[in-house]
Amino acid sequence: MKSDIIQFHNCFILRDGQIIKEDLWTCEGKIVDPEPIFFDKKDYADIKIDCQGLLIAPGYIDLQVNGGFGVDFSRDSETIDQGLEVVAKGLLVYGTTSFCPTLVTSSPEFYHQVVGKIKKTPGSSKGAEILGIHVEGPFINNDKKGAHEKKFIHKFNHGANSIEEVYGKDWRNISMVTLAPELENSTEAIKHLTSNGVTVSLGHSMGSLVQGEEAVRNGASFITHLFNAMLPFHHRDPGLIGLLASSKIPPGTTVYYGIIADGIHTHPAALRIAYRTHPKGLVLVTDAISALGLEPGQYKLGYQDVEVKENCAMLSGTTTLCGAIASMDKCVRHLKRATECSTVEALEAATLHPACALGIQDRKGSLLFGRDADLVMLDHELNVVSTWIASERVYQNPVALELIVQRVTKI
Repeated sequence: MKSDIIQFHNCFILRDGQIIKEDLWTCEGKIVDPEPIFFDKKDYADIKIDCQGLLIAPGYIDLQVNGGFGVDFSRDSETIDQGLEVVAKGLLVYGTTSFCPTLVTSSPEFYHQVVGKIKKTPGSSKGAEILGIHVEGPFINNDKKGAHEKKFIHKFNHGANSIEEVYGKDWRNISMVTLAPELENSTEAIKHLTSNGVTVSLGHSMGSLVQGEEAVRNGASFITHLFNAMLPFHHRDPGLIGLLASSKIPPGTTVYYGIIADGIHTHPAALRIAYRTHPKGLVLVTDAISALGLEPGQYKLGYQDVEVKENCAMLSGTTTLCGAIASMDKCVRHLKRATECSTVEALEAATLHPACALGIQDRKGSLLFGRDADLVMLDHELNVVSTWIASERVYQNPVALELIVQRVTKI
């Protein structure tokens, strides 16, 4: 049975770093070049969708999601399958079409129980694609543990072998590992992880710039929630933050950095500094916790009690931030507003850049031909109108403009 050729018209699209007025064509869940359809196959669209002037961008990609909608991936081990479904479905509302479920510092027993259950899963009407796990810890520095449980923090006592010892035999379900580069034997671990296709991110660290540069030379390529849980910038040793402007990054290597643009974790001035220093490396992450999509109240992050009030999540009884409750679409809008960056730059921070950071830019993060037809339709204020996965509409904002869908009768 022939797959429908879909033509999105009367729209603006983000392609090749520009927003242009052009039709978007998809077939079999992929973005396609219409010319061969016309000239080689002598065919045309089965379905035409009038987008009424909306902007089409690639679906958002979130590399750090601890949970949401009442689900905490680092605690709900017995019901992790159902929890993944709830979060994956809920994220569609915000234009997120793929994400990394994130596990905070936990015990080896917990990892052994859960890591094998979180498999890479294609997106569909049931929810956003699971790109693999982001394990944030437990190989972090005690002094920058943030909201992580101290008793579960580990060292690389057995070098690269510590990876399987701690995460278990299914550790290849992991796509990203946050670790502190100053830990003994971290170099061996970084090389082992990156040689197996895992993105290594530096974070929860007391590491110096020199230690960060060494980690990057050995394969690390990301920084977890820049400015948070690391040494503050100092003019004689800027720490991991200095990687944004280091002259010792290997040629051809881009250091990406996650940043929580929720107006709470990162001051607008700090956001502007990061953006102006290294705009091509900026990756928006939500660091969402179980309270995402819910009302203020008491929640959990792993085994820690969390209180959410006034749009801020903190460890109960402290002023320690512990994840966020802002959605990706809000982060995109805040980044644009706070930095006065272009719409293209704001959108690429949630699409192209995270795809590049995970090494999946050949299928995600852009609207180039051959890429997955994971899309978000936006109004002129970058509010989500609808979300699409593999050319299928999986979410429609009930108060937004309804598209005009026409099935073409062919003679």
